[in-house]
Amino acid sequence: MLAFSHDFPFDPAYGHTLDDLLAVPAPPAPADFAAFWRARHEAARAVVTAPVVGPVEEVRDGVRVYGVTYTSVGGVRVGGWLVLPDDGPVGHGPVEHGSVEHGFVVGHGYGGRDAPGPDVPLPLPRSAALLPCVRGMETRGRRPGIPSRADEHVLHGIGSRDTYVLADCVADLWCAASALLELVPGLTERERGPSLGYLGESFGGGLGALALPWDDRFAAAQLTVPTFGNHPLRLTLPCVGSGEAVRAYHREHPEVTRVLRYFDAATAATYLRVPTLTAPALFDPSVPPPGQFAVHNAIAGPRELHVLEAGHFAYEGTERETKALRDARERFFAAHLG
Repeated sequence: MLAFSHDFPFDPAYGHTLDDLLAVPAPPAPADFAAFWRARHEAARAVVTAPVVGPVEEVRDGVRVYGVTYTSVGGVRVGGWLVLPDDGPVGHGPVEHGSVEHGFVVGHGYGGRDAPGPDVPLPLPRSAALLPCVRGMETRGRRPGIPSRADEHVLHGIGSRDTYVLADCVADLWCAASALLELVPGLTERERGPSLGYLGESFGGGLGALALPWDDRFAAAQLTVPTFGNHPLRLTLPCVGSGEAVRAYHREHPEVTRVLRYFDAATAATYLRVPTLTAPALFDPSVPPPGQFAVHNAIAGPRELHVLEAGHFAYEGTERETKALRDARERFFAAHLG
């Protein structure tokens, strides 16, 4: 592992070697963990998402980017972007686009997104994607009553598993899949049924681990520096990300561990059986690496590990690592969705 110069008041590698990290386990699931998430998924699948597509906002990298909104649980309208190949007639609209062979739902990091950004281009050609801003998040998920700052958002409704905002954020991803399949009906017309890919980094990686085990529309996933892994361990590790807000809350409200058990991405990964590419980091001041590796280690199905030197931290090798991960992602999805 590279030695990074930094001024954090703690070690963002947490004294762990790669061998140490590959041994970090997942916490045991509560007895009704699967029942809780299956019920949430069933409710999300029953939502009439009624997606509405706006005009073309951007054309680049072989795709057109449209604004989009759709309905999620609780009647909340979620905003984001719809990405389609740039080889169909604009005037006929994306619903009639006939050149799409693959579909992706793309999660985002804590803080949201104000454009598709580096998530485009997509891993495979002839792909469509829906990139939502989950409720509360910048810029198209803003919602009255839900804070948009990560350290406040991560605590919203945390007093109960039934009110915690993360449950509804996971539902926003499920409803994004429903909206995408409605907008690109060709994806549902295969004999084997829809086979979507999921991409998620950091916050989106943790949400993806929570969402994927219960939704058979997804056939493969990439989780990069995923958060929310092994909460009991995370509560002992200082960081500069949203986990620090949870640590501070836990000091005053130790009973919150009863809620966090249902939102542990590593626990959820023990139910995750679709092929998954994980990209955890050895050094990360925002999402402690032991929690990231706990997610990878727990995955029940086929898994591929792509180790990053650092996450949430810029250094000389960032551009090189980004390219290597992009290449690995393209190979992975070509093998599992191509």
